[in-house]
Amino acid sequence: MSDTQEMAGGTESGYPARLDIEYPESGLNRVKTLFRIVLIIPIAIVAGLVTGQIGGIGLDDSESWRGLVGGALFLPTLLMLLFRRKYPRWWFDWNFELTRFTTRVGAYLGLLREEYPSTDEEQAVRLDLDYPDASRDLNRWLPLVKWILAIPHYIVLAILGIGAILSVVIAWFAIIFTGRYPRSLFDFVVGVNRWGLRVWAYMWLLITDRYPPFSLK
Repeated sequence: MSDTQEMAGGTESGYPARLDIEYPESGLNRVKTLFRIVLIIPIAIVAGLVTGQIGGIGLDDSESWRGLVGGALFLPTLLMLLFRRKYPRWWFDWNFELTRFTTRVGAYLGLLREEYPSTDEEQAVRLDLDYPDASRDLNRWLPLVKWILAIPHYIVLAILGIGAILSVVIAWFAIIFTGRYPRSLFDFVVGVNRWGLRVWAYMWLLITDRYPPFSLK
């Protein structure tokens, strides 16, 4: 079992997708927080280029055949599972590292961490995904209906997402005046991201058939 399977805060450690972000006990820099929306631009451009979200990439026919969802290999994986019941390891590794990278960028934007997002180092954002044994653990037909099964999660996450955005705005003011991210807001925002990661792993990364729990933990 990897180190990130044992996570603080009561995380659903047994689920194949896990996320934990270290709370900044030493406080956060007020100036960096004040100008976060400007500081994030360079790495946001990099993330956008990698995921195909900049310059119209993903909106034209040239993107459709790649089967990318936020830069992750989705359609190729679905077809491979459907017809060969295989999940190529290098496809998994690409999805894994891309998810880690974009999560670090999201944590920085959400004021959860102060260090600038690395393109390859884990830093204080610990995200782990389990590589599946496709022939043993994955049903070849289930990916065709997962989008229906995940609808309840989409509804709940849409509501929680609004709460998370409001929490980040409140935290921005709190950090400006106190230099600290209120712990309750921090745990909530991390929990929403954790929940979303499990749904992403189930629906789009296709690494598990285990239904995501309705939990922030």
